[in-house]
Amino acid sequence: MPWYQHIFRAAGPAPDGEPGSWVSDAAREKFTAAYDRAFASWPEPREEFDVETATAITRVHAYRPQPGGAPLVLLSGAGGNTAAWYPYVAALAEAGPVYGIDMPGDPNPSVPRAPIAPPAACAAWLDELLGKLSDRPAHLVGFSYGGWVAMNQAVRAPGRVASVTLLDPAGLTLPDAEFFRWLRITGLATLAPMPLRRRLARRLDTPGMLERGQMTLMWAGIRGYRIEPKKPGILTDDELRAISVPALLITGAQSALITPEEARDRASHLPNAEVAVVPGSHGGFSEIGDVNNRIVAFINAHAVGQQAAQLTRPPTTKT
Repeated sequence: MPWYQHIFRAAGPAPDGEPGSWVSDAAREKFTAAYDRAFASWPEPREEFDVETATAITRVHAYRPQPGGAPLVLLSGAGGNTAAWYPYVAALAEAGPVYGIDMPGDPNPSVPRAPIAPPAACAAWLDELLGKLSDRPAHLVGFSYGGWVAMNQAVRAPGRVASVTLLDPAGLTLPDAEFFRWLRITGLATLAPMPLRRRLARRLDTPGMLERGQMTLMWAGIRGYRIEPKKPGILTDDELRAISVPALLITGAQSALITPEEARDRASHLPNAEVAVVPGSHGGFSEIGDVNNRIVAFINAHAVGQQAAQLTRPPTTKT
């Protein structure tokens, strides 16, 4: 039994080649109750609906007070779900309609019919999903594994991608012993009594562990769902050079996954990239308002540039 299953009483991964699944109906019901409560933090009016694609039924949460414009699509880290994006949603909606995607194969209401972790399968699923959400290319905003999903899309199926915003993304560096040490320590810290947890949250620069509802939801997923194994490959320099859409890479100054120096080095291979190093760790950014402002400014700047390019493009003629 892997260490994390023994220590955390985790359900463990699904067998290789199989989609994720619940360990029992009771586990799914326990998770669903915590999931529904967690969305009380999202801004209203929030819409919740399912999108049917060839390989999954995908749960989507939308906040679109201004429904026009290119969509902003939020892609969570491995094992996560859309509820955790609540501090970002209202601010990002200033740039366009926001859609939070519950990744099939992770603990959430989405129903996978086949594995979607393989790069080609992931790109095919997301391309079909984006086409059903909007007829305009989307600004993809991905955290951790969701950052890899965004980059994978920009490499393999860029037609529906307007830009990528990468928040401490996987896929640029190989996780090392320090990352897995951080993962064990933060996991244990989330189970500590609240007075001790507050001190640990400051020490680890991970404020999210103080949110009771989010932690209850996280543990219900870890213990109740067999996640589809995620093994995101490290993108090569040539693959990064192939990402032609604008990219914004934001990393935490104390990130255990990617250092500021590594972020700048890998981003140097992206043809059109900006890099920002902000306070925080892989467990969360300390100044989310600043991060939101950076993302909105980035998307708005490139939306203006895309509109200008369309206006200056010579008209096509029919023969």
